[in-house]
This record gives sequence, structure tokens and C-alpha cells, in this order.
Amino acid sequence: MENTVGEFLKSRRDRIQPQEVGLPSHGRRRVQGLRREEVAQLAGVSVDYYIRLEQGRGTSASDAVLDAVGRVLRLDGVEQAHLRDLLRPARATGRAVRGRQQVREGVRLLLEMMDAVPAFVLGRRMDVLAWNGLADALLGFGGRPPEECNAARHVFLDPGARDCYPQWEAVAAETVGYLRLDAGRYPEDRRLGALVGELSVRSEEFRRLWADHQVREKTHGSKLIHHPLTGTLSFGYETLAVSGAADQLLIAYTTPAGSPTAQKLAVLASWTADGPPRGPAGAPPRGPAGAPAPGRGTGEDVSPLG
Repeated sequence: MENTVGEFLKSRRDRIQPQEVGLPSHGRRRVQGLRREEVAQLAGVSVDYYIRLEQGRGTSASDAVLDAVGRVLRLDGVEQAHLRDLLRPARATGRAVRGRQQVREGVRLLLEMMDAVPAFVLGRRMDVLAWNGLADALLGFGGRPPEECNAARHVFLDPGARDCYPQWEAVAAETVGYLRLDAGRYPEDRRLGALVGELSVRSEEFRRLWADHQVREKTHGSKLIHHPLTGTLSFGYETLAVSGAADQLLIAYTTPAGSPTAQKLAVLASWTADGPPRGPAGAPPRGPAGAPAPGRGTGEDVSPLG
């Protein structure tokens, strides 16, 4: 059985050298980074206590202890929260584990009214739940079966993804980081487990990145998207939590008025048919006949589909 807590903490120990934290390094070492006893010493806990923590038996560990371990291992805020989710599965699994999420009508109307920017809703497991017309013209959501409307599947299993994403390596790393964070929050989510299993079997790159135990939170940033008909587009993006809908994020792309990307968006908008935003069972792909659905030829900065 996978010891996720131990593997996560070990991956963080491995990236820190003794001299970086003021400890002497005596000749050859059998570990890549810090030893368990060194982490315990620096965190002010017993070696036995820290070993139990790495074995996943630290569910009663206080926040003060976890904060001390986090400082030694230089965990950022996202990693600190992830450690707590891993050690306190009762809290994590107490949140409902549902099937595919539903987007309420008011949010769909909001997407429809955001006709100047590509926007969509990202849910659990990186499922793409709803989008507006410009996001469909850019990313081709409407041309994908419901089970394939998933950012992680697109990044690792779509044969054209590397052409779509000019910064594919960074996109792939962040994708895995988002899934790792989700897995820590919902360790008993069978659909997420099945997705991770499928990606692990079918993608060597995913297996390698998954083993790194990196975690990421989706916030804001910039991205490059290569569209097969308009070329490369340069966006900023913002991530907004959907109030009253747990684990749903509204992603909106931005670009300055009059910029080359804004001009290319105007071309894409000319292909967008009138009508409300759709979910996975929605409209057919929009785009010129004979060309790939617009979303099939896109890429984003350091985060897939947002």
C-alpha cells in the first residue's frame, strides 16, 4: 500500500542539503538530502515521533509540530495544507466525494455574458464543467466526449498536446501538482484514483512527475496557447472560486485591448455561434470545416486549461 505521507515528506527531505540548514556534512551520505533524525532535531521532536509521522501515524500531531516540520522542510502554504490533508484523512474524506459536478444556471449565464474573454469552469479532478462560446472557439470543448473533458487527460493523452502547449513540460508539471493536491483532499475518491491509474499506465511522463509529489494551487498567471489557425496567443489568466459550489473554479483569460492576441481572439469570436454556454454534453465543435476543433490546437502557460 502506498505510504503517501512518507513519500511526500521524503521527497521534501531529499531536496535540502545539511549545509543549507547549518548542519555539518560528514563524508559520504546514504541519503540524498536530510536524514530523518536531522529533521527531528531541527523541528524539536524526537526521532521516534518523526518516524511515526512519516509512517502516517501522526494523525494527532499538533499544528505547532506540523508547522515546525514544515519550516525545516521549507514547505510553502500549499504544501503545508497538503501535509495536513494527508495526515488527517477523517477531515479530508468528511467532505463529500461526488460524481461529476453540476454547474448552476446562474454561473452558466455569467459565462454567456462574458463574451469578450474565454472563460470556463474547472471542477474536481480537473474536469472541465462548462464554458462560454469564446472558450469553445479557442479550446474546442464542445468537440470532446464528456469523459474526455478533463485537463489532465488532454495534457498527457492527447497526441497533439505537445504542439498545443509551447511550454508543455511546465504545463505537465503543474497539472500533476493540481491532481496531487486534489488526491490529498479526497483520498477515497475512486474516480480520481481511476484517473491517476489510467494516466500512470499510459504516460511515462505522468508516472515520473507523480513520483515527485509536487503540489500546486491554481491561482493566476500567464500562458501561451498555440491555435492551429491563428498561431500563438499570449494570455493572462485569473482563477475565481465559485461561491456556493465547492471545488469549482471559474477561469478567465485576459489580454490587453488592441494587442495581437486580442485581434486573434476577434477572429475566433467570428466563428462562435450564438447560444448559451454548454457542458460536456453540449454543442458540436466550432471552427472552420476541415480544421481541428479550436481547443484541440491550444496550449497554456504553466497550467492546463487555466
